[in-house]
Amino acid sequence: MDMDAEQVWLRVRARLRAAVGEDVFTSWFARLELEEVVGDLAHLSVPTRFLCSWIQSNYTEKLLEAFAAENDSIGRLHLTVRVNGQARPRLVSSNEPAVEAEAAAPVADARPVPALVSSQPAAAPRTDALSGSALDRKLTFDTFVVGGANEMALGVAKQVASAAANNVVTFNPVYIHSSVGLGKTHLLNAIAWAAGASDTSRNIVYLTADHFMYHFITAVKHQSALAFKEWLRRIDLLLIDDMQFLQGKSATEFGHTLSTLISGTKQVVVAGDAPPRDLEMLDDRVRSRLSGGLVIPISPFDPELRRAIVQKRADQAASRFAGLSFPAPVIDFIARSIISHGRDLDGAVNRLVAANQLTGEPITVPLAEKTLQDLIRSRETPRVRIEDILKIVARHYKVPRNELLSSRRSRDVVRPRQIAMYLAKALTSRSLPEIGRRFGGRDHTTVLHSVRKVEQLMSQDGELTQEIELLRRMLEE
Repeated sequence: MDMDAEQVWLRVRARLRAAVGEDVFTSWFARLELEEVVGDLAHLSVPTRFLCSWIQSNYTEKLLEAFAAENDSIGRLHLTVRVNGQARPRLVSSNEPAVEAEAAAPVADARPVPALVSSQPAAAPRTDALSGSALDRKLTFDTFVVGGANEMALGVAKQVASAAANNVVTFNPVYIHSSVGLGKTHLLNAIAWAAGASDTSRNIVYLTADHFMYHFITAVKHQSALAFKEWLRRIDLLLIDDMQFLQGKSATEFGHTLSTLISGTKQVVVAGDAPPRDLEMLDDRVRSRLSGGLVIPISPFDPELRRAIVQKRADQAASRFAGLSFPAPVIDFIARSIISHGRDLDGAVNRLVAANQLTGEPITVPLAEKTLQDLIRSRETPRVRIEDILKIVARHYKVPRNELLSSRRSRDVVRPRQIAMYLAKALTSRSLPEIGRRFGGRDHTTVLHSVRKVEQLMSQDGELTQEIELLRRMLEE
């Protein structure tokens, strides 16, 4: 992709962000990439069929409008589902119907790349159901910024990748955990690229938890569960991301897969947002198996690491855009002001680059203050977990934790359970269905009823309001 097309795309992204808002942009457009511009046609790609279908159905016209505003010669779009890092074009335009994602070419037709899944056709009745999640080519060891918070995790990741490339298993399993945006996904992608770079014929598979569940549900639906299990058991290196989202029978299947791969001396690397002991959707044996491996935490970034990340991203941007400059005071301001996580640091640099390219205004501290206002926080909001809520509520109301998860309907259990659900909705980013699952497999309507009930009681009872506020402070401190 040439520099002009890249600059157009950067401005298009800025227009989209302004038009739809930060939340919508992050949900639907953050992983949308421009592959190339040929004549009046722009070729875009996304990592999943679901994203492809949703953008086709809801945002094609808005995309075309944004491109037309920046380059009126662009009047058509190709939208592609990236398969293991590769884009396959499928025509989408303002006057042509979208082609369904299932029409994408099978994995076997794609040019081999590192971490491509190699499976025998006889064991794969549906090739699209037996492929890994898309890898990001930018997430390598070379682009990973190391500091005290992640030094051990990086060292272990490199050792695992080196050993896997030589058909050797080191620590097994490896479990990396941290809060959001601290580099877990980056490390898993980097391991896949490094381990598969020397031999693309090996079975190196990177799967997000939702992709794993999709595979399992699809296999059950098409009565090909045995083929799916055989495919999993032939993997040489399995990397599972976002472990906390694995639920139901898929979690059980993961437990069987984990045991089989480890027994067969195959390397497994898992990443999640909590230590293994807090993964309540897994049974005790699987949690014990993960805890018995090498568990590596990544700590929140210190100021030195935040500054190094900002400097690295600024240098990368400066290499792509002639004349772009990030003065040292701006680097210091971003590192000092944005203390949430690495993705916000990346986003801050991208926003300033977009502002500079759209307006021509030099990058200064006043521009950063204006552009990054919503990212700047006086302090990082503590991360509250559902497990913490259960412990605090159980202790406060002198109710055993297992009673909160049980089906008991006595008043001394129901009210604390409803309060715990209310706090889970108020203090965490978990969805209603996920909260229901964490509270003994309840339906999301039960959670919604509990939240509304507590809100109603709080409006009528000042003492209860003070009591819940006390619980909130205990959780946030």
